[in-house]
Amino acid sequence: MRVILREDVPKLGKTGDVVKVSDGYGRNFLLPRKLAVAATETKLRQIEHERRVALKRREKLAREAGALREKLEGVAVTVAKRVGDNERLFGSVTPADIELALAEEGHKIERKRIKLDEPIRSLGVFPVRVTLDAGAEATIKVWVVAK
Repeated sequence: MRVILREDVPKLGKTGDVVKVSDGYGRNFLLPRKLAVAATETKLRQIEHERRVALKRREKLAREAGALREKLEGVAVTVAKRVGDNERLFGSVTPADIELALAEEGHKIERKRIKLDEPIRSLGVFPVRVTLDAGAEATIKVWVVAK
């Protein structure tokens, strides 16, 4: 029996692959769990069309991510925090703080995309990674100043 995988199946294949499996495995495991569909000519054409559409979508996302990366690269934002003795912050600078600072600059970036290697707990300038779609990544500068 030939089937088209709808999801990644370990030791069998990835989404969209056409694989040959035993009839029992296909009918009793893959099809009921909606992990695969029977490979008919109509389904094969439909899957090929979906692949082309997905490829175009990925290319568009990659272009947009590249443009956003160029736009964000070199951006510097300022975060004002209360400080105590020895210029140590009360608390730390979080991705939420950086998200607000970026929003004030006109950049809409979700906080889950802001990656801090370690918590920022002192005044100064720190590089912060921002992950974008299609594996793109930008580095911004965060200035932490006393309030």
